[in-house]
Amino acid sequence: MITEVTMPSMGADMTEGTIVKWLFNEGDDVNKGDKIAEVETDKTVVEMEAYSSGKLRKILISEGTMVTVGTVIAYIGDENDEIPEISSESPGKQEIDEPSTEIQVEDNNVEQVEKIEKVEVNQTETVKVNNNDNSRVKASPIARKLALEKSINIADVPGTGPGGRITKTDVENYSPQKTFAPSNSSKAISIDSSDIDLSTMRQAIARVTVKSKSTIPHYYVTHDINMTAAMSFRSQMNEILAETNEKISVNDMLLKAVTNALIKYPKWNSSYDENKLSGNASINLGVAMALEEGLIVPAIMSTENMSLSEISQSVKDLSNRARGIGGNLTQDELTKGTFGTSNLGMFGTKSFSAIIVPPNAGIIAVGKVEQKPIVQNGNIVIASIMSASMSADHRVGDGAEAAMFMSEVQSSLENPLKLI
Repeated sequence: MITEVTMPSMGADMTEGTIVKWLFNEGDDVNKGDKIAEVETDKTVVEMEAYSSGKLRKILISEGTMVTVGTVIAYIGDENDEIPEISSESPGKQEIDEPSTEIQVEDNNVEQVEKIEKVEVNQTETVKVNNNDNSRVKASPIARKLALEKSINIADVPGTGPGGRITKTDVENYSPQKTFAPSNSSKAISIDSSDIDLSTMRQAIARVTVKSKSTIPHYYVTHDINMTAAMSFRSQMNEILAETNEKISVNDMLLKAVTNALIKYPKWNSSYDENKLSGNASINLGVAMALEEGLIVPAIMSTENMSLSEISQSVKDLSNRARGIGGNLTQDELTKGTFGTSNLGMFGTKSFSAIIVPPNAGIIAVGKVEQKPIVQNGNIVIASIMSASMSADHRVGDGAEAAMFMSEVQSSLENPLKLI
């Protein structure tokens, strides 16, 4: 039976995506769950999975093409299955720029060297590229298209992607560098008051946060956690792990403590769904990550089965792949988080409240661990204190339930042997 492969939604805010690379060729055998393509969204590059097994009979959308969510991009089936007729009015029809190859540009040339004849691409049409060359510029297809539209020389744009690759956001945020001559005289300060166009990633973040605050009744529960024992435990663990080059962070301990609390109170691992709470069989902890392009919250999958060390390794791997190092994020990591965490302690933030990522029931936000005087057994002592605040969905649970959940997180961190 022939199966349609459609452009998937990598989140509630995603409306379109670009095929960066096909990982299989036509005629290859594909198994359900195989990563068959890399898809660029507003936020990152994600590995797309196959939802059926068979041969990749036909690829309809070429690399570098942007299509809307739900567009048929390929067919998977048996050798004898008949491939449906491809309509000339295919919803996959998009205007795109050149294929995803390296651009050749002239050194020190201030004018755009590339001359691209844009064509409207269906499944069989291509784009013509003229390269004049000697130094190479790596850029995503969307970045190249946007640079041409804005009349920006792509070679002048600093790249923040993997290996210096220029992303769409790099082009959107690019402005010619201004130089100022040094002067000993006092001059009036001029403030740049020009409007700033929102990048597509910032627009996506805006949509998600507005949806969250508009539809989820947030309330907040804050605990000050005594991290003195946890910090000592962490130092001892890192001494033991020194030979393996592993290091346990405060955030790793937080994730393990949250996992313990979700095991005890699985209600917070569910999501509100009209007249019921939809439960989840796995704890998939979202970890807020600040990239140069903006914020993403990919998830570590099935933390209930992980040790503290395994969580630590998984976070590092997730962070690298979120930045395009050593691979890309998967669909599940980007769309199937069940509870969120956010940590701004490394920026010096003492406390804050985070916005829940739909459809999660909650998210915990923590600030930096700082030395504070506290009263302990009638004496004033110096302790390492961390503020942790839970943003909770009132449809899922009331204040007392969130307080008990936070008390369990606090108990694990104040008695760190619970973490192992």
